[in-house]
Amino acid sequence: MALIIKSNIKKVVKDLDKENAVTSVAEEVGTAMERKVEEMLTEAIKRAKANNRRTLQGRDL
Repeated sequence: MALIIKSNIKKVVKDLDKENAVTSVAEEVGTAMERKVEEMLTEAIKRAKANNRRTLQGRDL
């Protein structure tokens, strides 16, 4: 299941890059972001389990 909407990456980069230094985004950025988010969620799940919670919370990230 896709977590990252690749069509939105360029829009967000443009909004965050106030100096307009980055003009394009490589296709591989979306794939790399997917991996990072999956890693973050896996670690967050472990933390929630370690704290005997069934609810994933922001502090787990």
